[in-house]
Amino acid sequence: MTRRAAALALALALASGPSRGQAPAARPAALSAVAFTRADTSRLHRTLDSIADAHHGVTGYAIHNLDTGERLSRRGDETFPTASLVKVPVMVTVYDLVAKGQLRLDDPLTLLEIDKVGGSGVLHLLHNGLGLTVRDATALMIAVSDNTATNLLLDRILIRRVWAKMEALGLPHTKVHHKVSTWASSVAPDSTRKYGLGVTTPTEMATLFGLIANGRAVSPAADSAMLALLDANQDGDRMQRYVTGVRNPHKTGSVDASRTECTIYFLQSRVVACALTRENADQLWTVDQEAHLTLGAIGRAVVAAWPRAVAPAVSPR
Repeated sequence: MTRRAAALALALALASGPSRGQAPAARPAALSAVAFTRADTSRLHRTLDSIADAHHGVTGYAIHNLDTGERLSRRGDETFPTASLVKVPVMVTVYDLVAKGQLRLDDPLTLLEIDKVGGSGVLHLLHNGLGLTVRDATALMIAVSDNTATNLLLDRILIRRVWAKMEALGLPHTKVHHKVSTWASSVAPDSTRKYGLGVTTPTEMATLFGLIANGRAVSPAADSAMLALLDANQDGDRMQRYVTGVRNPHKTGSVDASRTECTIYFLQSRVVACALTRENADQLWTVDQEAHLTLGAIGRAVVAAWPRAVAPAVSPR
């Protein structure tokens, strides 16, 4: 099934009614019975830096092992355009408002012609008057990066609430600026001109994914539901392209000169890997454009640095 066909099938399924399935539980933050293996982080750092140095553009990354505490980064505190990666903070804010009783996942939304914007997603292809819910729009925003769904949600939750939630989590540089393809809605015109839809740093976005993985972004139940949506992401041409057999909830972002991704690799330990690029020389919209290959190489190096499964226990002689 093609990606667009899969996205359309998902949209139609969501439009028919909310899912009643249970989201997989988030893995506990600490598993005291497991002795997690540490990586050769000096070697990994050299490998990642060589990949970044070879890229024709600016590359930043942050790698956080949630179970061993190992961390490494390059340009970790520098600001980068997020492109659609900023939809993760939007999702977190939706679930936070639900937890506070200010929003319900089953609240209805109605698709109108004025709401439709092009680019990624499928809602702009569907008929006016389509009824969906906040839950449906959030799923589409993450699974197929639906731009129209994102705008429907931002109209409901308000952009500044995303700022407030990120600041409450200690992420002051992570912001969404405006609705997708609707620059007149920007609450920060100067930052919009520099970064586009949103801005973050590699370290802040890695921290956000780590909070979700540990059940601390909103609540354990809400964070498990968000992980399930990230698991459903349809875009696998970057940090997943060389990786098989590993659970990796993730979200990507794309504009001409910037490609981004953040993922959680469920290995023996849980490893968050965020890589962001800007000022890319290759601005083609092809599967094998340079930034996608760079992000793929980063993902492959990270997964190779830690074992994939817990080693079997050795019985005493």
